[in-house]
Amino acid sequence: MGNGTSAVVDAAQRARVAAADLAPLARATKDAALHAIAAALENRTAELVSANADDVARAADAGTSPAIVDRLTLTAERIAAIAADVRHVAGLPDPVGEVLRGSTLPNGLDLRQVRVPLGVVGIIYEARPNVTVDAAALCLKSGNAVLLRGSSSAYSSNTALVAVLRDAIAAAGLPADAVQLVPGESRDSVTELMRARGLVDVLIPRGGASLIRTVVEGSTVPVIETGTGNCHVYVDAAADIDMAVDILVNSKAQRPSVCNAAETLLVHRDIAARFLPRALDALADAGVTVHGDPAVLAAAEASGTKAAVIAATDEDWATEYLSYDLAAAVVDSLDAAVAHIRRWSSGHTEAIVTSSQPAARRFTQLVDAAAVMVNASTRFTDGGQFGFGAEIGISTQKLHARGPMGLPELTSTKFVVTGDGHTR
Repeated sequence: MGNGTSAVVDAAQRARVAAADLAPLARATKDAALHAIAAALENRTAELVSANADDVARAADAGTSPAIVDRLTLTAERIAAIAADVRHVAGLPDPVGEVLRGSTLPNGLDLRQVRVPLGVVGIIYEARPNVTVDAAALCLKSGNAVLLRGSSSAYSSNTALVAVLRDAIAAAGLPADAVQLVPGESRDSVTELMRARGLVDVLIPRGGASLIRTVVEGSTVPVIETGTGNCHVYVDAAADIDMAVDILVNSKAQRPSVCNAAETLLVHRDIAARFLPRALDALADAGVTVHGDPAVLAAAEASGTKAAVIAATDEDWATEYLSYDLAAAVVDSLDAAVAHIRRWSSGHTEAIVTSSQPAARRFTQLVDAAAVMVNASTRFTDGGQFGFGAEIGISTQKLHARGPMGLPELTSTKFVVTGDGHTR
């Protein structure tokens, strides 16, 4: 093995030892470590801002877009907010040890299924250095060791952050190796992490579609796929038009660069003539460009809307824009809307606006997604909004965890069976 390979394997082996030490720790011990992390972030803010400045300067020199540079940047205010988030995680219930089900069997055996940590969690993520701290805090609270592989664009920031985290948890009595930055800046280190089956228990990719696809397709370690969001808003024939316009604009334009923003509008033909003129004008006011099917283009021309409407292609139905763009189509029925969603959805969040309970019920039964909204914005698919306090990501797969992943989703279970000399 080359140096990069052995360094990654060595880090994973040390994480495995640390995970075994973390698993039995009491909540108070873990919470004390999280409070120590928050204090250390605040006390070493100048050091962190200085390290981050190196990354920001490199990104600017490379011609990186202002939006990405902004996501990369750490300020004193942002570090204070990150520290507050860590304290918030400390205040959340500890999932470890929770009994999910239990019974006394007819033969007298006592059976309990309890939550336990996953073990070693690898996180592969892009530019945002705040993810370094968020992921570490959530993993520690749930009793897991974490291997962090951020993007090379944030390497100086992440190196400094992980140094602060390790010092803080070591001072609080936790193994420093419970939090590690995966060694190396090359793609080789990512590949080694993805192939560390038996040392790493699960990988969670956080980032764009291409990163997630690379990890899902190339990893021998089990992967929890966090989602790209090709999310739809379906306006039913029985929709309240005012409500539908508000939900649509919020879903699309409140923050278009996130995975729970709407990317496609579907409108029932029976309401299209009344709804589309209002909707197109409201989208125009929000700065949204609409990529419409022939029926939407015809409605735009007939209404004289001020909206920018261009012809949609099949590529538009498949696109997660993450921008002020929206695909739009008129459909003949609720079932036609469901068929469109089944073909193009990424399984993240789908919404229906309707005053018909039968329509709402049928939509929620037929649509296959991590979250289905009835008369609510797609933007609510979020761990904080769901009351989970924090999330490691939003899972669009079906195994183990689906939807916003809070602390319970960072655990597995074990069965504890207690007998009194029982033999079979």
